Amino acid sequence: MAFQGANHARDCAFCDTPVVVDTGSQRRLKPQALLPFALTQTQARDSLKRWLGSLWFAPNPLLQYTRAGREMTGIYLPFWTFDAATRSHYTGQRGDHYTETRAVTVSVNGGHESREQTVQKTRWSLAAGQVERRFNDVIVLGSTSLPPHLGEALTDWDLTKLKPYSPDYLAGFQAEGHTVPLATANQTAHQIMTRQIETDVRRDIGGDAQRITRLDTEYTQESFKHILLPVWVAAYNYRGKTYRFVVNGDSGELRGERPYSRWKIGFTLLALAALGLGALYLNDPALFN
Repeated sequence: MAFQGANHARDCAFCDTPVVVDTGSQRRLKPQALLPFALTQTQARDSLKRWLGSLWFAPNPLLQYTRAGREMTGIYLPFWTFDAATRSHYTGQRGDHYTETRAVTVSVNGGHESREQTVQKTRWSLAAGQVERRFNDVIVLGSTSLPPHLGEALTDWDLTKLKPYSPDYLAGFQAEGHTVPLATANQTAHQIMTRQIETDVRRDIGGDAQRITRLDTEYTQESFKHILLPVWVAAYNYRGKTYRFVVNGDSGELRGERPYSRWKIGFTLLALAALGLGALYLNDPALFN
């Protein structure tokens, strides 16, 4: 169900604690499109079970939590996507590796010997040029409810399946309004684009190593979309700390935070130490006399 009206108290799927979501105090852009859920809750929960079951040193209560079949929450999260054409002028340096052989003196059996040693060096030369790139659908998370290291880690989206926004798709699910302003998201998108442009520049410079001393980028034909993307979420509280898990509702891609069992880690270290001592005793029993 979509958040509507002013204040709505509900359990937050991202923190496993009661929260109040204020959705009526500011205007938000209406989503232009959304990606419908392709994964059922059962499929998402099975994916989470397999992932958690494969983790080393996971505490037993966490494994029991997953086997208990606790419900996950289906949420349409807000995202921004950006398109742009870029033209970037750069200056920098190209490094080409070469080797030199030189004589070094080393100590051998109390004496000194002269030996040849090959060392790698780099010859630097000035470089300058221009690169162009067309960016399509650079995705930026539009929510602050989910930590960026989880929300931004979900990347396996098939945006060719986007549907025009309709409230009918929200039936049975929650939907969150965007809390990251368009201008802020646009700056983040430019940072993402810049990382790719720097890769293009290094490729254009060539050589074995590159230095970029100046990069000026012109952005044209910029456009954006506000979209909703589907995720299944769960939260687990262990020793006073909340751990969150998210499953891509389109592809099944999974990201999560995980607790560690101190008892399991301690037992494993003791077992390894015992094995080490046993091997040492077998090799040289006299050490234990």
